[in-house]
Amino acid sequence: MPRATNNPASRRRRKKILKAAKGYFGRKSKTLKNAKEAVDRSMLYAYRDRRNRKRDFRRLWITRINAAARLHGLSYSKFIHALKEQGVDLDRKVLADMAVNDPKGFEELATLARQ
Repeated sequence: MPRATNNPASRRRRKKILKAAKGYFGRKSKTLKNAKEAVDRSMLYAYRDRRNRKRDFRRLWITRINAAARLHGLSYSKFIHALKEQGVDLDRKVLADMAVNDPKGFEELATLARQ
């Protein structure tokens, strides 16, 4: 009776790891053990940095809104609070984009916020 092993599945697992490690430097792309460590670590960093990217963009948008609001004599917090009081429901991404690309529209919002 032939010896049954789990060769197709284990080969598939190894190939998947080595394929993910393609392009890594040295043994990290050639040997299974090192490739596994490198791929695990890179997946961890990718997961962490996808979350960090959201924080970084929010920080950038707030900086842009604050700079544009100060040109109109308002601080960031007062500007956001006044917009909320006026019922303007724009998120920070849109406000930051307006601050950079549409100064006239942002000026109208600042005028509305000052009332």
